[in-house]
Amino acid sequence: MCGIAGLYYPAIAKPVEPQRVRAMTDALVHRGPDGAGVWTAPGVGLGHRRLSIIDLAGGAQPMATPDGAACVSFNGEIYNFQEVRAELEAGGAVFVSHSDTEVLLHGWRAWGVRLLDRLNGMFAFALYDARAQSLLLARDRLGVKPLHYAELSDGAVAFASEIKGLLAHPLFRRTPDVRAVEDFLGLGYVPDDASILAGVKKLPAGHYLLLERGKPVPAPVKWWDIDFSNRAKGSASDLEAELIEYLRAAVRSRMIAEVPLGAFLSGGVDSSAVVALMAETSRAAVKTCTIGFDEARHDETAYAASIAERFATAHRVRTVAADDFALIDTLVHHFDEPFADASALATYRVCELAREDVTVALSGDGADEALAGYRRYRFHAAEERVRGLLPQAVRGGVFGTLGRLYPKADWAPRPLRAKTTLLALADDAGAAYAKAVGVTVPQVRLGLYTDAARTALGGHRAETRYVETMRNAPARDGLDAAQYADFKHWLPGDILTKMDRTSMAVSLEAREPLLDYRFIEFAATLPASMRIRGGQGKWLMKKALEPYLPRDILYRPKMGFVTPVSAWFRKALADEAAGLARSRVLAASGWFEPAAIARLAEEHRSGRAEHGRTLWQLMMLERSLARLFG
Repeated sequence: MCGIAGLYYPAIAKPVEPQRVRAMTDALVHRGPDGAGVWTAPGVGLGHRRLSIIDLAGGAQPMATPDGAACVSFNGEIYNFQEVRAELEAGGAVFVSHSDTEVLLHGWRAWGVRLLDRLNGMFAFALYDARAQSLLLARDRLGVKPLHYAELSDGAVAFASEIKGLLAHPLFRRTPDVRAVEDFLGLGYVPDDASILAGVKKLPAGHYLLLERGKPVPAPVKWWDIDFSNRAKGSASDLEAELIEYLRAAVRSRMIAEVPLGAFLSGGVDSSAVVALMAETSRAAVKTCTIGFDEARHDETAYAASIAERFATAHRVRTVAADDFALIDTLVHHFDEPFADASALATYRVCELAREDVTVALSGDGADEALAGYRRYRFHAAEERVRGLLPQAVRGGVFGTLGRLYPKADWAPRPLRAKTTLLALADDAGAAYAKAVGVTVPQVRLGLYTDAARTALGGHRAETRYVETMRNAPARDGLDAAQYADFKHWLPGDILTKMDRTSMAVSLEAREPLLDYRFIEFAATLPASMRIRGGQGKWLMKKALEPYLPRDILYRPKMGFVTPVSAWFRKALADEAAGLARSRVLAASGWFEPAAIARLAEEHRSGRAEHGRTLWQLMMLERSLARLFG
C-alpha cells in the first residue's frame, strides 16, 4: 500500500518543480514509510510513498517504461497481476520487474483505458503517457483506495491519496463548503461527491479521469457499476457452492505477499469466514488479532477466541477501555475531513495491534452491503411490503398523522419505535431509507443552523443523493435499491474511508476479500429471499458457511464495534459537549446557533433526549475545522 500525489498542467506544459511534488508526498509518509520517489517531465510530476508488499527489491515508484514513454504512480494491489502479465507477455511485452505495478504500464500500451476491465484489485493510480501528453487518473470498482484532486490557480491539476497531500501545495486555497457540513451532519461522513474544502473533488469509485494537453478538465467517466437488475437461477445448494467458490478465490488471491500477513478477527460471521478460508489455504498458522473492551456488553473476544481455537490461529488480543477517546485528535489528523463513525476508534486500535506482527491484514468488510446483513435492510424490506399495499396518498395521510401523534422514543430499539416506523411508512422509499441510514435528522439540523447557513445551503439536503440514487438504481425492488445506494455512498464514504485511514495511519495494508468484484456481482443477482430470510440477513452466505463455522457464530445477533458516545457526553465528555456552544471555531464559521447547541447538550446530559451522535458530530466537526482552518 502506498500514497501517491502529483501535478499535471492541462493547458500548457509548464515546468514542475520536483520539491513541490516531494512536499506533497512527504505529507503522506505514513502511507509509505519504506521509500519515496518523484518523477517529472514537462507539464507533469508524479510522486510516491511506498509500503513494500510485492517485489521488495524491484517495485520502486514512480515506475517508467525503459523508453520513458509512460510512467505510473500506483497505490494498491492488483491481485490477478500474474494472469494479466501472462496475457501481455503472450502479446510481446517484456517485463523488467516482478511487480504488479508494471502490468499497468504494459496494459495501458496494449489496451488503453480498457486495461481497467482486466484488473482485479484495489487501486488508485496516475499514469502519464508521454506520446499523448495525457494523464490517466483511475480508481478501483468499489472505491477501496482514495484519490482526491483539485484545480490550482496556476492551471495545474493537483492530486493526492489524501487531502493533506493537496494541502502541502502552496497554491492550494482553503475555503470551507457549508454544503459538505450539511452532508456530514446528515450522514456522519462527507460523501464522495462532496468535500469539506471547496474545489476538492474525489474521483468516484469505478471511474477514471483522462486529462489531455490542450483540453479542459473533463468530467470523470464511469467504467464499472454494480447491477441488481438481473436474477441468478439455480437451487439454493448450487448457489451456496458457487458463493463459497467466489469467497475461496477472493481470499486466496489476497494472500499473495512477500511480507507478514494476517487477519482481523472480531468473532462475527464475516471475519470468521475470511479466517476459515485463510486457514484452508495457508501452510502456517494464520495470524489473527482482536480488540476487546473492558465492558462486557461491548466485548466479543470470547467469540473470536473460539474461532482462533477452531482454526489453530496465532491469536493476539488486546483490551482497550470503552472510553478510549484519547485518540480523537489522532483520528482528526488522519481523516482530514470530519468523520463521525465512532467505531473508527476501535478500528484504529485493531490496526495498531495487527501492525505489531504483520504488514498486511485481511478484513471482513463488504458482506453486509453485498448480502443485506444490516438490520436496516430487513426493516426497509418490511416497510416496502407495506408501501406496496397502499398508494402514497393514503400512506402519507394515515401513517403521517399517526406518526406525528405518536410519542417519540429515541431510547427504544428500532422495532419498538413506532413513531419512526409510522413516519417511514408515510415517506417514499428513498426518503425513508435515507433517514434510516443517516445520523442527525433534518429537523434537528435545521434547528442548529443560522439563517445565513440556511441561505447558503439553498435547499441542499444530505438525503437527496440517496433519494436520487435509489430512484435511478439498476434494481428490481426496494431492497436492491437500498443496497445499491449504500454501495455508492455509505461503503466508500464511511466503511472504506474508515479502514483506509486507520490502517494507513499505522502503515498497515488492509485487504477486503469480501469486496472482490466477482463476488459482489454474483451477490447482486441473488433473489431477495436468498439475502434475507427468516429474519436473517446474509442468509445464503450463512447457509454456505455452516460446514465451516459453528451456529453460535453464524446466527448470533450482529454486534460490531460499538462505541458508547452517548454515555461519554453524560459523563466524561459532558463539559466538552457544553463547551461546543461556546466554541470560537464553530462561532467563526457563522453556521450554528450557540443557543441551539447548548440546548442539545443540556437535553442530552439530563436524559430528556438522545443527542449523543449529534454531539459527537459537532465535536468532530469543530476539531476538523480547527485543524484545517485554524
